[in-house]
Formats: sequence, C-alpha cells, structure tokens
Amino acid sequence: MLGGVDEQPARRPPLPLPESPPPGPFRSGFWRSRLRGPWLASILSAALLPLIVVCAATGFLSHVAYQPDLGTNSVTGSGGIDFDLYFFDWPTSPSWLYALTQGLHVITGVAAIPILLAKLWTVIPRLFTWPPVRSIAHGVERLGLTLLVGGSLLVFATGVMNVQLWYPFPFSFVPVHYYAAFIFLAALAFHIGSLLPVFRRSLKEMGLRQPLAERTEETEVEPSAEERGFVGDDPRPATISRRGLLATVAAGSVGLAVIAAAQSIGGPLRGLAVLAPRRDVPGSGPNDFQVNKAFASVGIREEQTGAAWRLQVAGGTREITLSRDQLLALPQATETLPIACVEGWSTTQTWTGVRLSDLARMAGTEDAGEMRAESLQPKGAFRQATLSRGQTTDSRSLLALQVNGEDLSLDHGFPARIIVPALPGVHNTKWVSKLTFAA
Repeated sequence: MLGGVDEQPARRPPLPLPESPPPGPFRSGFWRSRLRGPWLASILSAALLPLIVVCAATGFLSHVAYQPDLGTNSVTGSGGIDFDLYFFDWPTSPSWLYALTQGLHVITGVAAIPILLAKLWTVIPRLFTWPPVRSIAHGVERLGLTLLVGGSLLVFATGVMNVQLWYPFPFSFVPVHYYAAFIFLAALAFHIGSLLPVFRRSLKEMGLRQPLAERTEETEVEPSAEERGFVGDDPRPATISRRGLLATVAAGSVGLAVIAAAQSIGGPLRGLAVLAPRRDVPGSGPNDFQVNKAFASVGIREEQTGAAWRLQVAGGTREITLSRDQLLALPQATETLPIACVEGWSTTQTWTGVRLSDLARMAGTEDAGEMRAESLQPKGAFRQATLSRGQTTDSRSLLALQVNGEDLSLDHGFPARIIVPALPGVHNTKWVSKLTFAA
C-alpha cells in the first residue's frame, strides 16, 4: 500500500550529507517510466488490500486451529512473545473448515504476489528520495515504509518457500512468518491512513476510466507524478499502456490463483497444480494420495511398526495395551473426511478405525476431555499433538487403521493414525504409539 503522504519541503538534513544525490537510483533521472504515479499506485493498492485482508484473517485462523493453548501445540515455540490468538476452541464442523481456510490463505497469498511486485515497482522511486530523511515526520514515514516493504517481502517470500518445502534460511519458519505478519499488518494499517487522501486526490485528478482508455502512444505522466517523486525529469515514451500493465498483472494473479486452487480443490483440477511440490504422489491403489511426511524421513525403524507394535491407552482409572489385531476386533467406524495441510493442499478419503471416544471409555474415561496423541517418531515439532474435548468426543474422530478399504501404508501412518474432522494435517498424528485421555 505504498504511496505515502505528500512530502514536506526539504529541510536541512541533520547529518552532513551532500546536497547532490549520489549516482544511481537516488537521482530523479534514474526513474523514467511515465506509467508510475499515485493513480497507478492507488489502483494496485485497491486490488491488493482485499487479498491481504483474507490472507491475514485465514492465516490467524490457521494459528487458532492448532489450539496453541493445549499441551505442546504452540507452533511459535516457547519463550516467544505471546501473540497466540485462541479466543475459542477450533470446531470440528464443517469437516472441511480447515481445508477451506488454509486453501484460501495460500490462494490469496499467491495471487497477491504479482500485484505486490507491481506495486513495489510503481513506488520504488519514492524509496530513494534525497536526502533520505528531511524531518522527524518524514523519518517516521520512511520508517513505516521500511517496515512495510521489508515485512511484506519477508512474509510473502517465506510463505512461498514453505509451500515449496524449501527452507534455505537458518531460522524456524513458523515463528518468523507469524511475528513478521504482525509487523507487516501494523505498518500497513499505519500506511493506509496516509494513503486514503492520496487515493481520493488521484481519482479526482484522473478519474477511473480515462487512464484505462488511453492507448500506449497516448500515455502521459500523471499530473502530480513528478512532484511526488514517482518519475524523473525526462520520462521515456511508454512501451505499454496502463491498461496493458494492469491486464498483465491481473493475468499473472489469476493464473497463480488457479494453480494454487488446483491443489486445494483437487479432483480433475489437480493436474493444473504445476508448482505444487506434492502433485506427484508416491502411493498406490487406495493409498495413492498426498503424503505430508514420508515414513523414510522420520527415523522410525520398520520393525517398530510390525507385529510387536502395541498401542498404549492411558487415562481415567486404568491403562491398557492393544495390538493391531485387537484394535481391528473392536467396533469399527467408517468416515469420509478431508485432510488438509498448511501448505494449501487437501484431499478427501474414506477412513476406517476405532472411535476415539470408545478408546477413552475403555481406559476408564467416561467423560473424555483433552487427549494427547504420541507418535513412534523419535523427534520433531509434531511428534505429538493435544486435541480438545470437542475433537476427542466427536463421533467422526478416529484412530484410523485403514483407508479406502485397505490397510494404511507406512507413509500414511501404519499401523494407526489419528483422523479428526477440520484438524490441521500435522495434528492428525501418524504412527501412533500412545493415547492419553484427561477427564
């Protein structure tokens, strides 16, 4: 939402800086595109704002879905600033709720990227004003712009890297992405206050339709673009019209949105998800669907999942141990439920297993409360997860033993995994070794 308020007349800088700007982008003649100006910046801002609002809202809802107040569920780590937003328990209905919110989060975030880049291109001359700070008020504005630009690039770049399963940075993705979003949104809110007068003035000067009707050869510099530092003294002839630029940006945004939506919606559209890292699935037959974390990558020995595997169920008045055959001999329930990942993909499968509420009663917990599921996985942030009372007692919540009529594969959690409606995928614990119920 860059554009800023009108700059005050230059005052003597507090630092002994030369009056003439250094060569390069600080000189006005460096920026020569006549398309840049407050009108274009405002139009791009208007297109960008709703995408950012939806992306931010669904991102915070994703955080709520992890229920960070339960057990070790917090994904921001211990010792951080407590910005956890858990004003309500995450519901289990509708079962596709998390698939919807996280799908929208990724779709709107990806769709915003071309618009954000176009916006940065439009206003970048204003980031190189000389002197860099002209007054205290100008310095505050510049600080806000720095936080806005830096925050937006950090949030969107780390988000894309996470979707692509690429982590070249030395820090943990979740807390940095999460806290950077607060900085970005605070800077955005501050900046919107200064943007609104500019938006109204630019529309009054140029209208909405006139700039879109101009052909490339008719494109002129916006009335106040030079004064406000968007373009230099000697602009080049336009090589594309403002209409053409906006159409190109819109096409890129819609194209990326379709690619992102394809992995969320699935079905016949999944082939369009050409940028999704999990478009090629490693399973076969009934187990042929996306895998969040493969068995070979988690450090579990295959013999741990063999005939000697036992499930411990604790809570209430007693602790019991069950083999897989004993679990299969218990009353089985079958539910068709989606599983959705933070990276935006989702898939709906038919799961069969023992209801968690039945296992709670077997352990002597008639009125089950929270439940902690632990995995054979020896380490990792998601080797265990704590579920709320509502998730534990929902009749669709299962300790799944089969999927689509066949035993789970090792990649999908054999010998047993958790399946709960509307739960983030990583909390549907795989390779379960122990369940602990609290009254």
